[in-house]
Amino acid sequence: MSDRITTSTFATARLSRRMFLKSSALLACTAALGLTACGGGSGDTAATTGDGKTIGTLNVAFVPSKDPQDIITATEPLKQMLIDQLGKEGYTVNTVSITVGTSYEAVGESLSAGTVDVGLIPGGTYVLYDDGVDVLLTATRNGLSIDSDSAKDWNEAKPTTTTDEQVTSYRALAIAGPSDKGQELAKKINAGDKLTWDDLSGANWSVMGSSSPAGYIYPALYLKDNYDGKTVADLPHAVQSDSYGSAFARLASGQVDALLTYADARLDFADKWQSEYSRSASIWDETNVVFVTKPIYNDTVSVSKNSPIMTDDFKKALSDAFIAIGNTDEGKKVIAIYSHKGYKPAKPSDYDSERGAQKLVQEMGSASTK
Repeated sequence: MSDRITTSTFATARLSRRMFLKSSALLACTAALGLTACGGGSGDTAATTGDGKTIGTLNVAFVPSKDPQDIITATEPLKQMLIDQLGKEGYTVNTVSITVGTSYEAVGESLSAGTVDVGLIPGGTYVLYDDGVDVLLTATRNGLSIDSDSAKDWNEAKPTTTTDEQVTSYRALAIAGPSDKGQELAKKINAGDKLTWDDLSGANWSVMGSSSPAGYIYPALYLKDNYDGKTVADLPHAVQSDSYGSAFARLASGQVDALLTYADARLDFADKWQSEYSRSASIWDETNVVFVTKPIYNDTVSVSKNSPIMTDDFKKALSDAFIAIGNTDEGKKVIAIYSHKGYKPAKPSDYDSERGAQKLVQEMGSASTK
């Protein structure tokens, strides 16, 4: 799944979640009487042996961020990889079942109800369902040569380059372009001054849709925290772009003074800046960062709190298995379907910013209905 464009219908899902979980738990228990413990995610009558070291079926679900059949085909080798790696951790798994949910929320609901044991889900989905879901791992991606809260630091360290270091998060940036106003904003930042709300509101902005983490939500959180509760919605001269490509084209032409995007976007558009957008100087010479958001944590490997096989020991074994798989060439090919490079241990507090994002989305949803 792409962590740049992950979307979650937070407000709608939150309203129905608790009712769903209560009814799902009741149905699960009714169906499971005499077979397995209530809330079981194994799907068969021999989920575990007495010592808990033999598992009948391990149910793994993916979110539908790409064509479901492509995901099923790409992840087929993961079944045997998990069986083999969990075997090395002392667990015998008879079968691994891999499915793709009909929606992000469907996977979250299945994890919460215990009908799915393991889910590869975005941070937003984990946060929405964290009363029934534990996060084990965060997916990694290639790091960047700069990772600072200071916009001035980003400008002094240009150009940004990728590194071999694997990181668990990325930033959203506000980038000013070559227009007079864009250069005015950049000059103030590079002089060590803080932009005022008048500075920001006087500029023309390109933003993405309100469900875009890097192009809207996390910048909105930054503004809310630093400008007395104002958000992207309060910028009077903001236009929504349908893609980051069109946003950078507008920036290059001077139609907008600044845009909101993911941290490595200029790497993606460096060539087009001159070849397609007709700028004579490089993107690094003509653009500057004017604010930086908190880290946006990557996708997760999460597990159900209501699956009877999810003991602390088995969660540790699962974590070790996924990390080991992500460290092999064969495993990297499998997880590349979601643009994952590997996995590192996660903790719930890593996703506190995502909780703030969810709250903001809910507030925006409430405001839109008034």
